Amino acid sequence: MSAISQRSESGPFWTNRWCQLVVGMLCMALVANLQYAWTLFVAPMNARHQWGEASIQLAFSIFILTETWLVPVEGWLVDKFGPRPVVAVGAVCAGLSWVLNSYATTLPMLYASSVIAGIGAGGVYGTCVGNALKWFPDRRGLAAGLTAAGFGAGAAVTVIPIANMITRSGYEHTFFFFGILQGVSILALAFLLVKPSPRPVAMAARRMVSRVDYTPGQMVKQPVFWVIYAAFVAVAAGGLMATAQIGPIAKDWGIARIPMTVFGATLPLLTLTLAIDNICNGFTRPLCGFISDKIGRENTMFLIFVGEGLALLGMMQFGSNPYAFMVFAALIFLFWGEIFSIFPAICADTFGSKYAASNAGTLYTAKGTAALLVPVASVLSATGGWSAVFVAAAVITIAAGISAKFILAPMRQRLIEQSAEESSENSATLAASTGAGLQHWSNPSGE
Repeated sequence: MSAISQRSESGPFWTNRWCQLVVGMLCMALVANLQYAWTLFVAPMNARHQWGEASIQLAFSIFILTETWLVPVEGWLVDKFGPRPVVAVGAVCAGLSWVLNSYATTLPMLYASSVIAGIGAGGVYGTCVGNALKWFPDRRGLAAGLTAAGFGAGAAVTVIPIANMITRSGYEHTFFFFGILQGVSILALAFLLVKPSPRPVAMAARRMVSRVDYTPGQMVKQPVFWVIYAAFVAVAAGGLMATAQIGPIAKDWGIARIPMTVFGATLPLLTLTLAIDNICNGFTRPLCGFISDKIGRENTMFLIFVGEGLALLGMMQFGSNPYAFMVFAALIFLFWGEIFSIFPAICADTFGSKYAASNAGTLYTAKGTAALLVPVASVLSATGGWSAVFVAAAVITIAAGISAKFILAPMRQRLIEQSAEESSENSATLAASTGAGLQHWSNPSGE
Protein backbone atom coordinates (compact mmCIF):
# COMPACT_ATOMS: atom_id res chain seq x y z
CA MET A 1 0.00 0.00 0.00
CA SER A 2 1.33 3.43 -0.85
CA ALA A 3 1.34 6.54 1.27
CA ILE A 4 -1.98 7.53 -0.22
CA SER A 5 -4.88 5.15 -0.44
CA GLN A 6 -5.25 3.87 -4.00
CA ARG A 7 -8.79 5.22 -3.98
CA SER A 8 -10.17 8.18 -2.07
CA GLU A 9 -12.18 6.47 0.67
CA SER A 10 -14.68 4.22 -1.22
CA GLY A 11 -15.38 6.58 -4.10
CA PRO A 12 -15.85 5.78 -7.80
CA PHE A 13 -13.08 4.51 -10.07
CA TRP A 14 -11.85 7.95 -11.09
CA THR A 15 -10.78 8.63 -7.51
CA ASN A 16 -8.02 6.03 -7.97
CA ARG A 17 -4.76 7.96 -7.75
CA TRP A 18 -3.63 6.92 -11.25
CA CYS A 19 -6.95 8.14 -12.68
CA GLN A 20 -6.48 11.39 -10.79
CA LEU A 21 -3.04 11.70 -12.37
CA VAL A 22 -4.53 11.25 -15.85
CA VAL A 23 -7.24 13.85 -15.20
CA GLY A 24 -4.59 16.32 -14.06
CA MET A 25 -2.52 15.63 -17.18
CA LEU A 26 -5.53 16.28 -19.43
CA CYS A 27 -6.27 19.58 -17.67
CA MET A 28 -2.66 20.63 -18.14
CA ALA A 29 -2.67 19.67 -21.83
CA LEU A 30 -5.78 21.75 -22.47
CA VAL A 31 -4.41 24.89 -20.81
CA ALA A 32 -0.94 24.61 -22.39
CA ASN A 33 -1.78 26.62 -25.51
CA LEU A 34 -2.04 29.79 -23.46
CA GLN A 35 1.75 29.69 -23.27
CA TYR A 36 3.11 27.46 -26.00
CA ALA A 37 0.93 28.56 -28.92
CA TRP A 38 1.35 32.26 -28.14
CA THR A 39 4.26 32.76 -30.53
CA LEU A 40 1.98 31.81 -33.47
CA PHE A 41 -0.27 34.82 -32.81
CA VAL A 42 2.41 37.52 -32.46
CA ALA A 43 3.07 38.20 -36.16
CA PRO A 44 -0.61 38.11 -37.26
CA MET A 45 -1.60 40.50 -34.47
CA ASN A 46 1.21 42.86 -35.38
CA ALA A 47 0.25 42.70 -39.06
CA ARG A 48 -3.35 43.59 -38.20
CA HIS A 49 -2.82 46.34 -35.63
CA GLN A 50 0.81 47.48 -36.09
CA TRP A 51 1.36 47.49 -32.32
CA GLY A 52 4.98 46.35 -32.56
CA GLU A 53 6.23 42.91 -31.56
CA ALA A 54 7.85 44.20 -28.36
CA SER A 55 4.50 45.64 -27.19
CA ILE A 56 2.69 42.43 -28.04
CA GLN A 57 5.33 40.33 -26.27
CA LEU A 58 4.73 42.40 -23.14
CA ALA A 59 1.37 40.65 -22.95
CA PHE A 60 3.25 37.33 -22.76
CA SER A 61 5.34 38.62 -19.85
CA ILE A 62 2.19 39.85 -18.08
CA PHE A 63 0.64 36.42 -18.57
CA ILE A 64 3.67 34.59 -17.13
CA LEU A 65 3.93 36.96 -14.16
CA THR A 66 0.24 36.63 -13.32
CA GLU A 67 0.29 32.86 -13.83
CA THR A 68 3.24 32.34 -11.52
CA TRP A 69 2.86 34.98 -8.83
CA LEU A 70 -0.72 34.00 -7.99
CA VAL A 71 0.03 30.27 -7.74
CA PRO A 72 0.92 30.48 -4.00
CA VAL A 73 -2.56 31.89 -3.33
CA GLU A 74 -4.15 29.27 -5.55
CA GLY A 75 -2.06 26.57 -3.86
CA TRP A 76 -3.30 27.75 -0.46
CA LEU A 77 -6.88 27.50 -1.75
CA VAL A 78 -6.17 23.95 -2.97
CA ASP A 79 -4.72 22.93 0.42
CA LYS A 80 -7.79 24.38 2.14
CA PHE A 81 -10.72 23.60 -0.21
CA GLY A 82 -9.44 20.89 -2.55
CA PRO A 83 -8.63 20.96 -6.26
CA ARG A 84 -12.10 21.03 -7.82
CA PRO A 85 -13.21 24.68 -7.28
CA VAL A 86 -9.78 26.11 -8.12
CA VAL A 87 -9.56 24.28 -11.46
CA ALA A 88 -13.18 25.18 -12.28
CA VAL A 89 -12.46 28.89 -11.87
CA GLY A 90 -9.23 28.45 -13.80
CA ALA A 91 -11.16 26.85 -16.69
CA VAL A 92 -13.52 29.81 -16.94
CA CYS A 93 -10.64 32.29 -16.92
CA ALA A 94 -8.62 30.32 -19.48
CA GLY A 95 -11.51 30.22 -21.93
CA LEU A 96 -12.57 33.81 -21.33
CA SER A 97 -9.07 35.17 -21.94
CA TRP A 98 -8.79 33.81 -25.48
CA VAL A 99 -12.32 34.92 -26.29
CA LEU A 100 -11.34 38.44 -25.19
CA ASN A 101 -8.17 38.19 -27.30
CA SER A 102 -10.34 37.56 -30.34
CA TYR A 103 -12.05 40.92 -29.76
CA ALA A 104 -9.04 42.93 -28.55
CA THR A 105 -8.51 46.09 -30.59
CA THR A 106 -6.23 47.91 -28.14
CA LEU A 107 -3.12 46.97 -26.20
CA PRO A 108 -4.73 47.63 -22.78
CA MET A 109 -7.47 45.15 -23.67
CA LEU A 110 -4.84 42.61 -24.72
CA TYR A 111 -2.95 43.14 -21.45
CA ALA A 112 -6.14 42.76 -19.37
CA SER A 113 -6.86 39.49 -21.16
CA SER A 114 -3.33 38.34 -20.32
CA VAL A 115 -4.01 38.87 -16.61
CA ILE A 116 -7.16 36.73 -16.87
CA ALA A 117 -5.23 34.08 -18.80
CA GLY A 118 -2.55 34.04 -16.11
CA ILE A 119 -5.12 33.52 -13.38
CA GLY A 120 -6.64 30.63 -15.33
CA ALA A 121 -3.40 28.90 -16.27
CA GLY A 122 -1.95 29.32 -12.77
CA GLY A 123 -5.05 27.89 -11.15
CA VAL A 124 -4.96 24.79 -13.35
CA TYR A 125 -1.17 24.32 -13.28
CA GLY A 126 -0.62 24.87 -9.56
CA THR A 127 -3.57 22.68 -8.60
CA CYS A 128 -2.69 19.71 -10.79
CA VAL A 129 1.00 19.65 -9.81
CA GLY A 130 0.22 20.09 -6.10
CA ASN A 131 -2.42 17.37 -6.25
CA ALA A 132 0.04 14.97 -7.92
CA LEU A 133 2.66 15.60 -5.21
CA LYS A 134 0.09 14.69 -2.55
CA TRP A 135 -1.22 11.57 -4.31
CA PHE A 136 2.31 10.25 -5.00
CA PRO A 137 4.72 11.00 -2.12
CA ASP A 138 6.50 7.77 -3.04
CA ARG A 139 7.01 8.77 -6.71
CA ARG A 140 7.06 12.55 -6.63
CA GLY A 141 9.45 13.04 -9.53
CA LEU A 142 7.52 10.74 -11.84
CA ALA A 143 4.08 12.08 -10.83
CA ALA A 144 5.07 15.73 -11.11
CA GLY A 145 6.81 14.92 -14.38
CA LEU A 146 3.80 13.20 -15.92
CA THR A 147 1.52 16.04 -14.81
CA ALA A 148 3.86 18.69 -16.15
CA ALA A 149 4.23 16.63 -19.35
CA GLY A 150 0.63 17.45 -20.11
CA PHE A 151 1.52 21.11 -20.08
CA GLY A 152 4.68 20.59 -22.10
CA ALA A 153 3.36 18.19 -24.74
CA GLY A 154 -0.30 19.16 -24.81
CA ALA A 155 0.26 21.98 -27.27
CA ALA A 156 1.99 19.57 -29.66
CA VAL A 157 -1.41 18.12 -30.55
CA THR A 158 -2.98 21.49 -31.35
CA VAL A 159 -0.11 23.68 -32.60
CA ILE A 160 -0.56 22.55 -36.22
CA PRO A 161 -4.40 22.96 -36.22
CA ILE A 162 -3.98 26.39 -34.60
CA ALA A 163 -1.39 27.45 -37.17
CA ASN A 164 -3.60 26.21 -40.02
CA MET A 165 -6.70 27.92 -38.62
CA ILE A 166 -4.83 31.22 -38.27
CA THR A 167 -3.82 30.99 -41.95
CA ARG A 168 -7.27 29.90 -43.10
CA SER A 169 -9.65 31.87 -40.88
CA GLY A 170 -7.57 34.53 -39.13
CA TYR A 171 -6.15 34.74 -35.64
CA GLU A 172 -9.37 36.22 -34.15
CA HIS A 173 -11.48 33.20 -35.10
CA THR A 174 -8.72 30.88 -33.84
CA PHE A 175 -8.59 32.60 -30.45
CA PHE A 176 -12.38 32.37 -30.10
CA PHE A 177 -12.75 28.73 -31.21
CA PHE A 178 -9.94 27.30 -29.10
CA GLY A 179 -10.81 29.51 -26.13
CA ILE A 180 -14.31 28.01 -25.96
CA LEU A 181 -13.06 24.47 -26.63
CA GLN A 182 -10.35 24.55 -23.98
CA GLY A 183 -12.39 26.32 -21.31
CA VAL A 184 -15.40 23.98 -21.54
CA SER A 185 -13.21 20.86 -21.60
CA ILE A 186 -11.20 21.85 -18.50
CA LEU A 187 -14.40 22.77 -16.65
CA ALA A 188 -15.82 19.30 -17.26
CA LEU A 189 -12.63 17.63 -16.04
CA ALA A 190 -12.51 19.81 -12.92
CA PHE A 191 -15.48 17.97 -11.43
CA LEU A 192 -13.53 14.69 -11.51
CA LEU A 193 -10.70 15.95 -9.29
CA VAL A 194 -10.64 14.96 -5.62
CA LYS A 195 -8.33 15.64 -2.68
CA PRO A 196 -6.32 12.66 -1.34
CA SER A 197 -6.17 11.50 2.27
CA PRO A 198 -2.50 11.39 3.35
CA ARG A 199 -0.91 8.48 5.18
CA PRO A 200 2.70 7.94 6.30
CA VAL A 201 5.13 6.44 3.79
CA ALA A 202 8.61 4.96 4.04
CA MET A 203 10.91 6.77 1.61
CA ALA A 204 13.85 5.23 -0.22
CA ALA A 205 17.07 5.59 1.73
CA ARG A 206 18.85 7.20 -1.22
CA ARG A 207 16.42 10.10 -1.23
CA MET A 208 16.82 13.04 1.12
CA VAL A 209 13.29 13.58 2.41
CA SER A 210 12.14 15.81 5.24
CA ARG A 211 10.10 14.42 8.13
CA VAL A 212 8.84 17.92 8.95
CA ASP A 213 6.01 19.76 7.18
CA TYR A 214 6.98 23.41 6.68
CA THR A 215 4.36 26.08 6.06
CA PRO A 216 5.13 28.54 3.23
CA GLY A 217 6.10 31.14 5.84
CA GLN A 218 8.53 28.76 7.51
CA MET A 219 9.90 27.59 4.18
CA VAL A 220 10.90 31.04 2.89
CA LYS A 221 12.97 31.59 6.06
CA GLN A 222 15.26 28.71 5.11
CA PRO A 223 18.36 29.71 3.05
CA VAL A 224 18.16 26.46 1.08
CA PHE A 225 14.82 27.57 -0.34
CA TRP A 226 16.43 30.62 -1.93
CA VAL A 227 19.22 28.52 -3.43
CA ILE A 228 16.55 26.32 -5.04
CA TYR A 229 14.68 29.45 -6.13
CA ALA A 230 17.77 31.02 -7.74
CA ALA A 231 18.49 27.81 -9.66
CA PHE A 232 14.89 27.74 -10.90
CA VAL A 233 15.11 31.34 -12.12
CA ALA A 234 18.42 30.75 -13.90
CA VAL A 235 17.29 27.68 -15.82
CA ALA A 236 13.75 28.90 -16.54
CA ALA A 237 15.06 32.10 -18.10
CA GLY A 238 16.72 30.33 -21.01
CA GLY A 239 13.69 28.17 -21.72
CA LEU A 240 11.23 31.05 -21.54
CA MET A 241 13.39 33.04 -23.91
CA ALA A 242 13.22 30.17 -26.39
CA THR A 243 9.47 29.73 -25.89
CA ALA A 244 8.65 33.38 -26.49
CA GLN A 245 11.36 34.29 -29.01
CA ILE A 246 11.82 31.20 -31.15
CA GLY A 247 9.51 32.67 -33.79
CA PRO A 248 11.35 36.01 -34.05
CA ILE A 249 14.72 34.19 -34.00
CA ALA A 250 13.74 31.95 -36.93
CA LYS A 251 12.36 34.99 -38.77
CA ASP A 252 15.53 37.05 -38.20
CA TRP A 253 17.66 34.19 -39.47
CA GLY A 254 15.45 33.87 -42.56
CA ILE A 255 14.49 30.23 -42.02
CA ALA A 256 10.98 30.44 -40.49
CA ARG A 257 9.09 29.63 -43.72
CA ILE A 258 11.49 27.12 -45.25
CA PRO A 259 9.38 24.06 -46.22
CA MET A 260 10.38 20.89 -44.36
CA THR A 261 9.03 17.45 -45.27
CA VAL A 262 8.58 14.80 -42.56
CA PHE A 263 6.71 11.52 -43.09
CA GLY A 264 5.29 12.82 -46.35
CA ALA A 265 3.93 16.05 -44.83
CA THR A 266 5.42 19.42 -45.78
CA LEU A 267 5.28 22.17 -43.17
CA PRO A 268 7.02 25.52 -42.57
CA LEU A 269 10.17 25.08 -40.49
CA LEU A 270 8.84 27.12 -37.55
CA THR A 271 5.55 25.18 -37.33
CA LEU A 272 7.32 21.81 -37.47
CA THR A 273 9.95 22.93 -34.95
CA LEU A 274 7.30 24.04 -32.46
CA ALA A 275 5.52 20.69 -32.72
CA ILE A 276 8.76 18.76 -32.13
CA ASP A 277 9.80 21.10 -29.31
CA ASN A 278 6.54 20.59 -27.45
CA ILE A 279 6.90 16.80 -27.72
CA CYS A 280 10.44 17.01 -26.31
CA ASN A 281 9.28 19.44 -23.63
CA GLY A 282 6.64 16.97 -22.49
CA PHE A 283 8.69 13.78 -22.85
CA THR A 284 11.55 15.02 -20.67
CA ARG A 285 9.37 15.78 -17.64
CA PRO A 286 8.35 12.26 -16.60
CA LEU A 287 11.66 10.83 -17.84
CA CYS A 288 13.83 13.16 -15.77
CA GLY A 289 11.40 12.99 -12.86
CA PHE A 290 11.75 9.20 -12.87
CA ILE A 291 15.53 9.47 -13.16
CA SER A 292 15.66 11.93 -10.25
CA ASP A 293 13.65 9.46 -8.14
CA LYS A 294 16.45 6.95 -8.80
CA ILE A 295 19.73 8.90 -8.77
CA GLY A 296 18.74 11.95 -6.73
CA ARG A 297 17.44 15.42 -7.56
CA GLU A 298 20.73 17.32 -7.53
CA ASN A 299 22.59 14.74 -9.63
CA THR A 300 19.91 14.97 -12.28
CA MET A 301 19.90 18.76 -12.14
CA PHE A 302 23.66 18.86 -12.69
CA LEU A 303 23.54 16.68 -15.80
CA ILE A 304 20.49 18.31 -17.38
CA PHE A 305 21.31 21.96 -16.67
CA VAL A 306 24.80 21.65 -18.12
CA GLY A 307 23.24 19.93 -21.14
CA GLU A 308 20.87 22.84 -21.66
CA GLY A 309 23.71 25.34 -21.52
CA LEU A 310 25.57 23.40 -24.22
CA ALA A 311 22.40 23.23 -26.35
CA LEU A 312 22.01 27.02 -26.14
CA LEU A 313 25.60 27.47 -27.26
CA GLY A 314 25.00 25.00 -30.08
CA MET A 315 21.98 26.97 -31.26
CA MET A 316 24.06 30.14 -31.26
CA GLN A 317 26.84 28.55 -33.30
CA PHE A 318 24.93 26.38 -35.77
CA GLY A 319 21.26 27.49 -35.60
CA SER A 320 21.25 29.38 -38.90
CA ASN A 321 21.22 25.98 -40.60
CA PRO A 322 17.57 24.80 -40.82
CA TYR A 323 18.31 21.22 -39.67
CA ALA A 324 20.62 22.37 -36.88
CA PHE A 325 17.96 24.86 -35.80
CA MET A 326 15.42 22.07 -35.39
CA VAL A 327 17.87 19.82 -33.53
CA PHE A 328 19.17 22.40 -31.06
CA ALA A 329 15.72 23.90 -30.47
CA ALA A 330 14.51 20.39 -29.59
CA LEU A 331 17.49 19.90 -27.25
CA ILE A 332 16.83 23.22 -25.50
CA PHE A 333 13.25 22.18 -24.79
CA LEU A 334 14.36 18.66 -23.85
CA PHE A 335 16.82 19.91 -21.24
CA TRP A 336 14.60 22.76 -20.05
CA GLY A 337 11.25 21.07 -19.57
CA GLU A 338 12.41 18.84 -16.70
CA ILE A 339 12.59 21.76 -14.28
CA PHE A 340 8.81 21.52 -13.95
CA SER A 341 9.09 18.01 -12.54
CA ILE A 342 12.31 18.17 -10.52
CA PHE A 343 11.71 21.48 -8.74
CA PRO A 344 8.22 20.62 -7.39
CA ALA A 345 9.58 17.23 -6.30
CA ILE A 346 12.65 18.64 -4.55
CA CYS A 347 10.41 21.24 -2.86
CA ALA A 348 8.11 18.56 -1.43
CA ASP A 349 11.08 16.36 -0.48
CA THR A 350 12.66 19.25 1.42
CA PHE A 351 9.63 20.90 3.00
CA GLY A 352 7.05 18.11 3.38
CA SER A 353 3.74 16.99 1.84
CA LYS A 354 1.12 18.69 3.99
CA TYR A 355 1.51 22.12 2.37
CA ALA A 356 2.88 20.78 -0.93
CA ALA A 357 0.52 22.76 -3.17
CA SER A 358 1.16 26.16 -1.60
CA ASN A 359 4.89 25.49 -1.14
CA ALA A 360 5.34 24.36 -4.74
CA GLY A 361 3.29 27.38 -5.79
CA THR A 362 5.59 29.70 -3.89
CA LEU A 363 8.60 28.15 -5.62
CA TYR A 364 6.81 28.36 -8.98
CA THR A 365 6.92 32.17 -8.76
CA ALA A 366 10.53 31.75 -9.90
CA LYS A 367 9.11 31.23 -13.38
CA GLY A 368 7.53 34.68 -13.13
CA THR A 369 10.81 36.18 -12.02
CA ALA A 370 12.50 34.51 -14.99
CA ALA A 371 9.83 35.93 -17.29
CA LEU A 372 11.14 39.41 -16.47
CA LEU A 373 14.22 38.44 -18.47
CA VAL A 374 12.21 37.82 -21.66
CA PRO A 375 12.05 41.55 -22.59
CA VAL A 376 15.73 41.81 -21.61
CA ALA A 377 16.42 39.21 -24.27
CA SER A 378 14.89 41.53 -26.88
CA VAL A 379 17.12 44.36 -25.66
CA LEU A 380 20.23 42.15 -25.76
CA SER A 381 19.36 40.96 -29.27
CA ALA A 382 19.02 44.56 -30.45
CA THR A 383 22.43 45.53 -29.08
CA GLY A 384 24.55 42.39 -29.27
CA GLY A 385 22.49 40.12 -31.52
CA TRP A 386 21.00 36.79 -30.57
CA SER A 387 24.51 35.53 -29.72
CA ALA A 388 24.57 37.74 -26.62
CA VAL A 389 21.27 36.25 -25.50
CA PHE A 390 22.43 32.67 -25.97
CA VAL A 391 25.75 33.22 -24.19
CA ALA A 392 24.09 34.89 -21.19
CA ALA A 393 21.46 32.14 -20.91
CA ALA A 394 24.07 29.38 -21.26
CA VAL A 395 26.35 30.81 -18.59
CA ILE A 396 23.65 31.12 -15.92
CA THR A 397 22.22 27.69 -16.77
CA ILE A 398 25.55 25.90 -16.47
CA ALA A 399 26.26 27.81 -13.24
CA ALA A 400 22.91 26.56 -11.87
CA GLY A 401 23.87 22.96 -12.65
CA ILE A 402 27.21 23.25 -10.89
CA SER A 403 25.66 24.96 -7.86
CA ALA A 404 22.99 22.24 -7.59
CA LYS A 405 25.65 19.58 -7.20
CA PHE A 406 28.16 21.37 -4.99
CA ILE A 407 26.10 23.95 -3.04
CA LEU A 408 22.46 22.88 -2.94
CA ALA A 409 23.00 19.18 -2.17
CA PRO A 410 25.05 19.67 1.04
CA MET A 411 22.80 22.51 2.22
CA ARG A 412 19.66 20.43 1.76
CA GLN A 413 21.22 17.42 3.49
CA ARG A 414 22.11 19.53 6.54
CA LEU A 415 18.57 20.95 6.76
CA ILE A 416 16.94 17.53 6.52
CA GLU A 417 19.30 15.99 9.08
CA GLN A 418 18.67 18.92 11.41
CA SER A 419 14.89 18.63 11.00
CA ALA A 420 15.11 14.89 11.65
CA GLU A 421 17.00 15.49 14.90
CA GLU A 422 14.53 18.14 16.01
CA SER A 423 11.62 15.86 15.15
CA SER A 424 13.15 13.02 17.19
CA GLU A 425 13.81 15.32 20.13
CA ASN A 426 10.25 16.67 20.02
CA SER A 427 8.85 13.14 19.86
CA ALA A 428 10.98 12.10 22.81
CA THR A 429 9.92 15.16 24.83
CA LEU A 430 6.26 14.51 24.00
CA ALA A 431 6.58 10.85 24.98
CA ALA A 432 8.28 11.75 28.25
CA SER A 433 5.67 14.35 29.15
CA THR A 434 2.86 11.98 28.20
CA GLY A 435 4.40 9.21 30.32
CA ALA A 436 4.79 11.54 33.27
CA GLY A 437 1.20 12.65 32.88
CA LEU A 438 -0.06 9.09 32.82
CA GLN A 439 2.04 8.20 35.86
CA HIS A 440 0.63 11.17 37.74
CA TRP A 441 -2.89 10.24 36.73
CA SER A 442 -2.44 6.66 37.92
CA ASN A 443 -0.79 7.77 41.19
CA PRO A 444 -1.89 11.37 41.89
CA SER A 445 -0.51 11.34 45.45
CA GLY A 446 2.97 10.66 44.13
CA GLU A 447 3.37 7.61 46.35
